[in-house]
Amino acid sequence: MSRQRPEPVQAIKERRDSVLRRMTNSIPYIQFLGVEFERRGDELTAILPYKDMLIGNPELPAIHGGVTSAFLEVASITELTWSNFWEVMESGGGAETDWSTEPLPPLPKTIDFTVDFLRPGLPRDAYARARVNRSGRRYASVHVEAWQDNRSRLFAQATGHFLMPE
Repeated sequence: MSRQRPEPVQAIKERRDSVLRRMTNSIPYIQFLGVEFERRGDELTAILPYKDMLIGNPELPAIHGGVTSAFLEVASITELTWSNFWEVMESGGGAETDWSTEPLPPLPKTIDFTVDFLRPGLPRDAYARARVNRSGRRYASVHVEAWQDNRSRLFAQATGHFLMPE
């Protein structure tokens, strides 16, 4: 009776990073905004690197509200997709599955998305973390918060409801 060797830690990390990269590279708007994702275990932090093109009000200057909204929605959808895919990827798939060619899960569709602008987004990098409040077979609810220099000083937050793919 042969026992399977456990997958090396570095191989697990590379597999997870590769799947996340494939997932985010498949969404053109993420590429347009330049949003990046940092992964620690199953937790994602979305990063919006500052670029001059993101400024909506040069008088302040402040990041455009539409950019802020899009950043929060992208972070929410990515977290929701990642958290659902994480369970599939980690339960039994393991090293035997070639996740570089395995089909990616379809993305959830936004039902509604409500943004609270708490203060202007300054001309610097922004960060966001989303939390899935509920994820069922047909419907999911996600809360997301964005900050810049200080995690406890949010500049925007949002709640979104999503229709889950069949």
